[in-house]
Amino acid sequence: MPNKKDIVIKGVAASPGIAIGKVFLLENNDFCLIRKEIPKNEREGEKKRLNAAIEKTKTELKVTHDKINSILGKNYARIADVHLLILDDPSIRKDVYKFINDGVNAEYAVFKVIDKIVHSFETIEDDYFKERTLDIQDIGKKILGNLLGKQRTTLASSNGDSIVVSHNLTPADTVAIKEKLVKGFAADIGGKTSHTAIVAQGLAIPAVAGLKTISSQAKTGDTIIVDGNKGKIILSPTAATLNEYKKECSIQFAKRKELEKLKDLPAETIDNHKVLIFANIDNPDEVQSVLDSGAIGIGLYRTEFMYFNRKTMPSEKDHFEEYFKVAEAMSPYPTIIRTIDLGGDKLTRMGLLNIEQEENPFLGLRAIRLCLKYPNIFINQLRGVLKASAYGKIRLMYPMISSLEELHEANKILEKVKQDLKKEHIKFDEKIEVGSMIEVPSAVMIIDAIAKEVDFVSIGTNDLIQYTLAVDRVNENVASLYDPLHPTILRFIKRIIDESHKAGIDVGMCGEMAGDPYYTPVLLGLGLDEFSVASVQIPKIKRVIRNISFENAQRIAEEILKCGDRDSISKIISSVQIQ
Repeated sequence: MPNKKDIVIKGVAASPGIAIGKVFLLENNDFCLIRKEIPKNEREGEKKRLNAAIEKTKTELKVTHDKINSILGKNYARIADVHLLILDDPSIRKDVYKFINDGVNAEYAVFKVIDKIVHSFETIEDDYFKERTLDIQDIGKKILGNLLGKQRTTLASSNGDSIVVSHNLTPADTVAIKEKLVKGFAADIGGKTSHTAIVAQGLAIPAVAGLKTISSQAKTGDTIIVDGNKGKIILSPTAATLNEYKKECSIQFAKRKELEKLKDLPAETIDNHKVLIFANIDNPDEVQSVLDSGAIGIGLYRTEFMYFNRKTMPSEKDHFEEYFKVAEAMSPYPTIIRTIDLGGDKLTRMGLLNIEQEENPFLGLRAIRLCLKYPNIFINQLRGVLKASAYGKIRLMYPMISSLEELHEANKILEKVKQDLKKEHIKFDEKIEVGSMIEVPSAVMIIDAIAKEVDFVSIGTNDLIQYTLAVDRVNENVASLYDPLHPTILRFIKRIIDESHKAGIDVGMCGEMAGDPYYTPVLLGLGLDEFSVASVQIPKIKRVIRNISFENAQRIAEEILKCGDRDSISKIISSVQIQ
């Protein structure tokens, strides 16, 4: 789309959509810090200055928390809670005190302590934890600003035609963007899992992060295009590029209007073959978007949010309250709750567990393995799920099952929890359906045995592809080898579906492959019963299903299963794409 005269900077697609407007440059609040020697008799006063700055920062964060809560809800507001937890960490204040006791001014002491923490986080390979450095840096800058009496540039003078450009945007900035009706934002740093990106996605604001130099290249008033779909910005675009993007915006708007008409129509092929379309959610605040999308259930309720941004493990009550809200809101539609799918390494970094460092956490103590190793974690969650099942149609799903032994052990614990609840006279759905994720090759090979012992299965393609092809999809050196159309993957999917149908159970799919319309014809033809996707993708998947015959989809699948290479498979799929 862009030509040579356009200034194109590539980054990370932080929030989808396209925005066109004028740059509003939000200056970075870097401070010129000088190390000062503080006499002994003034050091207590220096600590008081520090404490006052921390308290003021807390007050500001509480205001941010309340704003996020009112606009997006409690689960997004937990992002501000992370900052408050950092501020409340006694070790940070203790370390700053040490510097002050050694005769250093509070500003320099804060800088040194924050810098040390940031460097320790940067050595961690996990993206989630790497991006927590942004939270720590943001806290440090807020404290320094209050110590120095300097406040960051605000969005007060921005308007509805603005695209905010900054080195980094804090969650507070992002909420201010919503209040000022700003069209989008672009930042030098950050990624898909940064808290700012998460808030932007919740607010449906197009955003690109990780641009490295945008804040030094752009000036307030410059024309800019933020392409949150492709993860790039175009600064000072030519008239031709601007017109192309304006046309694209119009086309996308018209498509959205057409797709909205499909909301209440069934996912049914031309020859009357029906499938189910469910939604994936990460937290309870997404339920309304599920209901608005036309989904007829939740096919994957990820429960990992329960463990983030807290000092202690979630209690049975915590679990119940979150699951109850969703089950009640979705009733009579089903909600499939997946038990914790985290690794012990992450829980240790969060301070919730204490296990030895693993060389390869991806193949280590995670998901169902973690639950069986630490049954108390599992039992708390199961009790919460079962108690909530009295208020809606809940199904339970175990992640990363790789053997029948794991399935048996998990079910044994579940039965014990059921018996305990009966003794306590607590009501729950005694016939709750239990299913298994199929996401490792060993589970595929014994799917005939697994299918006889569960009520349903769901294919987790993200992990299945990685484990089968031995490819880390976020490693840029091998990411191109991550291939949903690899003949092995398609044959695995066919095997899972066929063996499950023989056992009389339905098969869903909740990985990214299910949510991409490109793959819909072949998945339909392979016999998939249920597509579980992001709410925003539901109309797109439904559109493909309603414009193809099941007979044709089956023919396509049969042809593809005979192919031994990706190119041949791609040609067949490309020939049947619904325009």
